[in-house]
Amino acid sequence: MAKSGHELRAYDDALDFVAGRRDAERRALALDRLFPLGAADPKLTKLLKVSLYPYQAEGALFAVREGRVLIGDEMGLGKTIQAIAATEILADHFGVSKVLVICPTSLKYQWQSEIARFTGRHGENGTRVISGGRARRQKDYGLEDFCKITNYEKLQPDLDLIAAWAPELVIVDEAQRVKNWNTIAARALKRIDSPFAIVLTGTPLENKLEELISIVQFVDQHRLGPTWKLLHKHQVKDESGRVTGYTGLEAIGETLSPIMIRRRKAEVLMQLPERTDQTLLVPMTELQMTYHQENADIVAKIVHRWRKTKFLSDKDQRRLTCALQNMRMSCNSTYLLDQESDHGVKADELAALFDGLFQQPDAKAVVFSQWTRTHDIVIRRLESRGIGYVSFHGGVPSEKRPALVERFREDPDCRVFLSTDAGATGLNLQHASTLVNMDLPWNPALLEQRIGRIHRMGQKHPVQIVNFVSKGTIEEGMLSVLAFKRSLAAGILDGGSGEISLGGSRLNRFMKDVENVTGRMGEGDAMTPAEEATGVNKATEAASVQEENADASVGVNEVASEARAVSEVAGESAASATPAQLGVDPWRALAQVGAQFISALTAARDPAAPAHPWIERDANTGLQSLKVPLPPPETARQLADALSVLANSLRGTFR
Repeated sequence: MAKSGHELRAYDDALDFVAGRRDAERRALALDRLFPLGAADPKLTKLLKVSLYPYQAEGALFAVREGRVLIGDEMGLGKTIQAIAATEILADHFGVSKVLVICPTSLKYQWQSEIARFTGRHGENGTRVISGGRARRQKDYGLEDFCKITNYEKLQPDLDLIAAWAPELVIVDEAQRVKNWNTIAARALKRIDSPFAIVLTGTPLENKLEELISIVQFVDQHRLGPTWKLLHKHQVKDESGRVTGYTGLEAIGETLSPIMIRRRKAEVLMQLPERTDQTLLVPMTELQMTYHQENADIVAKIVHRWRKTKFLSDKDQRRLTCALQNMRMSCNSTYLLDQESDHGVKADELAALFDGLFQQPDAKAVVFSQWTRTHDIVIRRLESRGIGYVSFHGGVPSEKRPALVERFREDPDCRVFLSTDAGATGLNLQHASTLVNMDLPWNPALLEQRIGRIHRMGQKHPVQIVNFVSKGTIEEGMLSVLAFKRSLAAGILDGGSGEISLGGSRLNRFMKDVENVTGRMGEGDAMTPAEEATGVNKATEAASVQEENADASVGVNEVASEARAVSEVAGESAASATPAQLGVDPWRALAQVGAQFISALTAARDPAAPAHPWIERDANTGLQSLKVPLPPPETARQLADALSVLANSLRGTFR
């Protein structure tokens, strides 16, 4: 500018923009040398432990080339694997050695599992989930990991730790989960500085323009210009000034095209596999873990007795199967055990999955669970969102079942088919292309029967199978151990029968499988109450109690009541029995309630004691209250009669 006689002043944002464009040009040239055939280059197929589909390779190269991008593919197209592939390219060829993944609390362990599975990264070169108190998180950020995984709620308090660690790539998953981008978490996210960023969201542009604007600001703060100007141009308002819609969204799409890539299933249908299976690891809440651990302790004692004697009575076998069943039920929600509270992650994750899936007008889904009480908690989420459904279970009369199937097939507003294993055989549900297992059956043949409802002749779309598995529980143990495919193939626990009697070699095989499954449950941190409260809104309406009924097509006996388990546990461990497990002996029931009452008072007195399911703390005042669930009605009646007799006897004594 010296020749022209004018002074040039360049501000930092302009210099950053110029530097960013130069870096992108250099990366583009390097990518052309590394992968001369682009997305079709054979070297990309060896990048991960699984092969990328062409559109996924294209998304990974796009992310590396541009540096800071938004991947907005429809649900089920593999946004996670594209981000991981881009990460590996950046690590192998562009010096990236520190990656921060930000996601909802419920998905942290899922990211850790996916990175390990796709890349084989373990140990110091692997991933670390950031959790626990401030001291633990500070220690974790001080360690030299390749990737750290945190949740939105921890961004603001950990900004200094993140800045000190200085991640070079930030991956933001499920960005649409941040419902209000004026939140503390959203503002904290925008303060994280990194040369590379990949934002993943399946939410279509036309639904949430204001949220999209803020998401894009994290990727490229100048891309859309002033927010007020953009909204003024594209919002449609009525006479009262209320926003009723948007217009001219094509122009926004063109503006975003340099930093955003979005594909729909219809565009890449020929590239998709016939069937994909995805296992989602979700955390447990504190109350869930309490119930799970109580029953795990019962199982451990019975297993210990079996190790010593190599024999179990019919009574112990019933208690064992009931305790194992309770452990599995607690993984879905505490509602399955106490029929009052609803602490759990799976139903909310399912609702979030549907929020993305049902953006496709003709999408339908089948949801399997062994228990109708799982249907109850799912139905609350569906009704709050106005999603139509049918519920199919053993209690539905046979003459009414065809009408439910017909409605699901023909009614465009009926999007979800809820089923127990009563519907695992004999139903043709090809109108759905997504199947969700809220809980996995012990019998792998039964699992394939479930999947066979939609993955069969006549299916015109690729099928997606989603399995929800609770981290650090019996469910994770079931994944880790393949031995259950043998002795449990007859459906010992799928039927939940407390009357089945095992002996000889069959009992030995069964007990070894129980040992293996419960011994490999893994480790997992329970969600804190604050993290649980910030999840997807929970429905609070009361749901009617439904018991799972017997169905001949399943070929096993059902328990009369899934939640009334371990009725004889008082002699083994009275303090660990839950109200849902109280038996019919009124004096034993009274002893159990008394033991739990003492346990609850101890927990209330000692802040360091483990959380107790009967103790509730007011989040505003900090005051504690004691909530004592009643035993089953028949037990309560007998208990009242016994106490009445005792009271009359004492009255006669003191007269």
